[in-house]
Amino acid sequence: MQLKLLTYIYLCCNLTILRFNLIIVIMIKRHITPYILKYSKEYPIVALVGPRQSGKTTLVKALFPTYKYLSLENISLRAAAAADPEGFLTTHGSYLILDEVQHVPELFSSLQQQVDTHQEPGQYILTGSSQFLLMEKITQTLAGRVVTFKLMPLTYTELCGYRREQGASCVCLQPHPKRPKFHQERLYALLLNGFYPRIYDKHLDSEKWYENYIFTYVERDVRSLLNIRNLRTFEQFLLLCASRSAQLLNYSDLATALGVSIATVKEWITVLETSGIIFILSPYFENFSKRVVKTPKLYFVDPGLLCHLLSIRTIDHLKTHPLIGSIFETFMISECYKRFCNLGEKPPLYFWRDQSQKEVDLLIYDGRQGWPVEIKFSQSFHADYAKSIEYWMGLTGNTTKQGVVIYCGDPVNLTKSIPALPWYTL
Repeated sequence: MQLKLLTYIYLCCNLTILRFNLIIVIMIKRHITPYILKYSKEYPIVALVGPRQSGKTTLVKALFPTYKYLSLENISLRAAAAADPEGFLTTHGSYLILDEVQHVPELFSSLQQQVDTHQEPGQYILTGSSQFLLMEKITQTLAGRVVTFKLMPLTYTELCGYRREQGASCVCLQPHPKRPKFHQERLYALLLNGFYPRIYDKHLDSEKWYENYIFTYVERDVRSLLNIRNLRTFEQFLLLCASRSAQLLNYSDLATALGVSIATVKEWITVLETSGIIFILSPYFENFSKRVVKTPKLYFVDPGLLCHLLSIRTIDHLKTHPLIGSIFETFMISECYKRFCNLGEKPPLYFWRDQSQKEVDLLIYDGRQGWPVEIKFSQSFHADYAKSIEYWMGLTGNTTKQGVVIYCGDPVNLTKSIPALPWYTL
């Protein structure tokens, strides 16, 4: 048993009881793993991007244990690679893991030459936290030679050790009624602790970890990417965005509150999005009604980071916070978003809202029609929870016949077209 555990340790994080009595299974498997391994046998370069501390380095080291690992956070290695990129790659050979490769953009042309000369699959594994820089260089020089994956913080299903989805049609749509009940106190702890692997791997106090995470992100990533004289303005921008998670993204409102231009706010939103702090949910544009809202919505990727930015430090505070509904909605839509990323796919997620304020929280679009999802932070079911879905499905030209209400109570109306299901079963 001990030997078996060691053979799988590269996919696992040792977990204990959290500080809020949240009990989690011992091992965590990253659901993106089989896709990385599959395509590393087809492409000469594999790139893994994502936010800081999402587990990229740990995962690639574990999946490719025979590869030589080089971190370009190391100043001397970075200088050598920048001064002579071709010589650097020749010296270290192929089958390399190049961590934080965006620090040395000079390497990309040399990587292109190397893989064009020697076309074996899986020669180089690249990782990068500032994925927008990495993606820009990939687009310019490595197109067709690289397969790119996005590694986000853990999903709830990874944290609990559940099996991964077998395809996009299963994400947040296929219920698992035999899963054990997830009590409300544990849900509060889950939201407060968030889903960054290191918190669980090292048994860290999440409050202090998020404090350091924000400081590092602002001081290192933001300062290096944006010409901001006063970082406190950007920090205030972060707090304002947190207060607007799960809401329509109003650039003008943010600009006025901060005393900056709309163009600046749009630039900062792009930085938050491409560095994995937030994601943008686009409105659904099918012409069932011309009077639809076309403004996107903003969501934080991690509810723990969101809680920290909202100055929520305890479960008691979270229980009574006026934004608890938005925090839960952020958690559920982020969960869906991360699971599509784990399939190596662009999340096909939208929302729908018309000018009379009728709204469907989430639409999962399969290429033919949207699957409507309503999200409620309640342990009691009310019939009007399904009204928005019923209204949307009744629009002229809409062929969708099924939807789901996700909430915190027991299953209801399982035989109807719009069942109400506990969030933890999906």
